[in-house]
Amino acid sequence: MSRRTNILITGGGTGGHVFPAIAIANALKEKEENVNILFVGARHKMEMEQVPAAGYRITGLPVKGFRRSPLISNIPVLYYLALSMVKAFGIIGKFRPHVVVGVGGYASGPVSRAALMKGIPLLIQEQNSFAGVTNRLLAKKAARICVAYEGMEAYFPPEKIMLTGNPVRRELTDLTGKREEALSCFGLKGDKKVILVIGGSIGAGSINRAVSANTGKFPDSGAELIWQTGRNDYQKASDIAKKSAAIHVHEFISRMDLAYAVADLVVSRAGAGTISELCLTGKPALLVPSPNVAEDHQTKNAKALVARDAAVMVKDEDVDEQLVDYALSIAGNEKRLSELSKNISGMALPDSAGIIAEEILKLAGKGENEDN
Repeated sequence: MSRRTNILITGGGTGGHVFPAIAIANALKEKEENVNILFVGARHKMEMEQVPAAGYRITGLPVKGFRRSPLISNIPVLYYLALSMVKAFGIIGKFRPHVVVGVGGYASGPVSRAALMKGIPLLIQEQNSFAGVTNRLLAKKAARICVAYEGMEAYFPPEKIMLTGNPVRRELTDLTGKREEALSCFGLKGDKKVILVIGGSIGAGSINRAVSANTGKFPDSGAELIWQTGRNDYQKASDIAKKSAAIHVHEFISRMDLAYAVADLVVSRAGAGTISELCLTGKPALLVPSPNVAEDHQTKNAKALVARDAAVMVKDEDVDEQLVDYALSIAGNEKRLSELSKNISGMALPDSAGIIAEEILKLAGKGENEDN
């Protein structure tokens, strides 16, 4: 009888960390029947809901993120970090993983560091084109580092890097034949170009503000708008949408496969997970990097695509004046849409989750743990 392989996946905080982690777990289950997976996340973060919903066990740490200012406000953060390190050692001692997989986020640091101190192989999955501080600190002792962008030798030891791309939600891997279902789902006739605006589960305030101020331009534009507002701006946007049949407002879109299937142009933030989805689905994109993320990594993500003419970008500070007019201009230019689609599709790395899962299982073969 083959041994049971224990894999601990740690990280989260945002969909950009959580959904790739779940995709990796799914791929592991497909490739190895006798695999035992445990997630470790941060308490009160989205992984504590999303991971169980996907059918996996998760335990939470009290770890919190550091604040840039005032520095004195980080005293409780240091306490919770120390407490999380203690708990991380306890979790590892009980679960006895053969491999730990760090996907980034608050919980990733304590568990990954504890794994290295216990001599357990660590695989890091870095989603962004600009590596986070935690992953840079862990890289020297990590066994493998799976990245989504070329040129990551600037942050990590070259011999440890694998270019795998970012895992995406399974339902996005094939949109073939979904257009008619998508038209019905969103109440569209299919005779106009469709612009999809997405801003995450809580929305993107600046994008929503720019769209709200310019909704009057859609009825005569030859384009329709699917607008995911997030919960904060949903009611206001719903009131605006009542005045125009060309605007379709949703607080949250659960069937993103259908949204992508019907979209001709996607307006979005430049989170790593979203960019990977756009590459895989081949969707022309207008990116608005968030200015409120660590080390401005969304701008770096967006520029990596812009440099290859695989997307266009509007700075957050310019959205009020430029966003809607620019989006409508691109949506009305079939040649430009085709160019962007071709170029962004060329950056896709299919089966990222499967490739990463294979590497995890290889590392697990080097472990010395026995069955639980």
